[in-house]
Amino acid sequence: MRYAKTHKQETRERVVKIAAKMLREKGPEGVGVADVMREADLTHGGFYAHFPSKDAFLTESLNEILTQAVEKRRELTEGLSPREALDAYIDYYVSARHRDNPGNGCPIVALNSELPRQSKKFRATFDDGVKSLIDWLAQTMTAAGMTDSEKHAAAMLAAMAGAVALSRAVSDREFSDALLKTTNSGIKTQLGLTNSSKQKVL
Repeated sequence: MRYAKTHKQETRERVVKIAAKMLREKGPEGVGVADVMREADLTHGGFYAHFPSKDAFLTESLNEILTQAVEKRRELTEGLSPREALDAYIDYYVSARHRDNPGNGCPIVALNSELPRQSKKFRATFDDGVKSLIDWLAQTMTAAGMTDSEKHAAAMLAAMAGAVALSRAVSDREFSDALLKTTNSGIKTQLGLTNSSKQKVL
């Protein structure tokens, strides 16, 4: 059978997308090459025709996740003012929907506990993703007229990611929901995004 010239690249992209979802759901240690290739309807032996090593494969899958996260953020905030963009992103991030869908959620929450055991290349890619999100938050805060935006952006991301991680960890659903609601409200109040807030933003 003759394949189109783009077949190999398209196959590689399909494999990476499948692995990206598994990586979010199961972490690096839970992603098996055989499982990914089976899901893609490919043989295990074909893996090395696309990737030199499992580490390279995992790192490329992480890059795919980060690319998807940027696209999701763009979709959520496109056409909004800076304040509206922050409000929309907080509502997306600190939510039951995000908590309940790790396979489509932020990799910072899904993977942070796995990082100490990963390669330098994988960790460097993760670091770049964290810094990129902090930069976007800081730039959006600055555009919204908020001061000390870089410092507050880092704290905001830590609070959001921590809340979602904790909400997934606890077994009491009502407690989990309350953690998300309280954190969502608290971040917005600190940023001056609540309609009832009379305080000067940051």
